[in-house]
Amino acid sequence: MKLTVAVVGDAFVDKGSPKYDLAFETGKMLVDNGYRVQCGGLTGVMEGVCEGAHSSSRYKEGDTIGLIPSYDRGRVNKYVDIVIPTGMDILRNGMTGAADAVVAIGGGAGTLSEIAVSWSTFKLIIAYRTVEGWSSKLADTRLDERIRYPQIPDDKVYGADSPEEVAAILKEKIHLYNRVFNGISGVVPTGSVADCRKNSCR
Repeated sequence: MKLTVAVVGDAFVDKGSPKYDLAFETGKMLVDNGYRVQCGGLTGVMEGVCEGAHSSSRYKEGDTIGLIPSYDRGRVNKYVDIVIPTGMDILRNGMTGAADAVVAIGGGAGTLSEIAVSWSTFKLIIAYRTVEGWSSKLADTRLDERIRYPQIPDDKVYGADSPEEVAAILKEKIHLYNRVFNGISGVVPTGSVADCRKNSCR
């Protein structure tokens, strides 16, 4: 079964802009390397990554998934193959946890929320350093002090400068990020605040 990579970023960038082009190249790279693409299904980075996915010589129907905020299946970019109408509006940002890894391209507050949820749900996160927005601000940092993976001492939001670097990080690390999030109630602290922090209960 193909692994799925969510791509998050600015919703309002024009075709031909640096962020759109980077999203396009990222989507193409992901499908070239055998991944499916998940996004919010709308415009900007979301459209760019899906268009890029379609341009790959390895593209097959079903390689692009759009988790749209409304129930209106018609409000989706034309490159989305599988439309999932969540009806959750901005709360659908929390569904990045459904992917196997997350790649961030720039982004504002919505992207920040998606990165935060991805961190809390133990996902591999890769953020581009080369564009303005939350991806460059958070690249090569840890969002908090929790130990998500004791066996990965350098766990962080991994910074990348190119789709090729993203591909290399995915190849090296995606199989290591296999912890399943079972909800906050699924982590039982042993009593102290320190234990709670160590076990990622918040």
